[in-house]
Amino acid sequence: MKYCIVIPAHNEQDFIALTLDSILSQTLLPQKVIIVNDNSTDDTENIIDSYISKNDFFQKLNTVSSTAHMPGSKVINAFNKGFDVLDVDYNFIVKLDADIILPNNYFESISQIFVKNSKVGIAGGFAYEKNDSQEWLLNHPMNKDHVRGAFKAYSKDCFKAIGGLKSAMGWDTIDELLAQFHGFKITTDETLKVKHLRPTGNAYNKKARILQGKAMYTMNYGLLITTIASLKMALKHKNLRVFFNNMEGFYKAKKDNTPFLVTREESTFIRKLRWQGIRKKLF
Repeated sequence: MKYCIVIPAHNEQDFIALTLDSILSQTLLPQKVIIVNDNSTDDTENIIDSYISKNDFFQKLNTVSSTAHMPGSKVINAFNKGFDVLDVDYNFIVKLDADIILPNNYFESISQIFVKNSKVGIAGGFAYEKNDSQEWLLNHPMNKDHVRGAFKAYSKDCFKAIGGLKSAMGWDTIDELLAQFHGFKITTDETLKVKHLRPTGNAYNKKARILQGKAMYTMNYGLLITTIASLKMALKHKNLRVFFNNMEGFYKAKKDNTPFLVTREESTFIRKLRWQGIRKKLF
């Protein structure tokens, strides 16, 4: 299958060469790789240029946004700008972070997943991150059907059906919920071990954590599901402040009458899906 990759990159001089090398090592090479240099102030652009000079399928797009490493809006704004300049056809599109090392067979395996089942809309492997002892350990949500936002592949039909990626915190949950709403499946392959060089959330500040609650509001979870999800996050991080930050963000979004990112029909489906997941874990 033919595929393209869009890589948002902001100050990634320590990692991006490793990511681009792992793309060059793939047994199935991409049609095009758009690297969006998003307001980098380090050596990221020079590294990108060195790869473009040697490989035709790499393309750079410079863009200017905030310097804050905020989850959601910044990275997806950059992704969308890169996607907009894509000028080749594809069977699946990949949103890839610039701090990832992929196994050599990664995209060949992802391609086979899409070929075998046309109802698969989103596919990916599993993230491994280094612990304090420098060991690569699995770091994946309890829901094994979730594909991490750092390396998500979408079939062309699914990507169109969900309307692309939402420029908001929680985009990598909304996409999967909407994919299921439109009848697509999410598939993960545990044999595809992806090395994530920068642990998730390391650069996020308190404001970013509050945005998580806002995301739950804009997905129209409602108060009860938001409370349960926030408690679960607090337990996972072993930090009660996570719960209060989430709820603060939720109530602020409600007070501000922040627009929902989903329709009434989509939100009804999403709540039903969330309750099914909660009941499954409880019983």
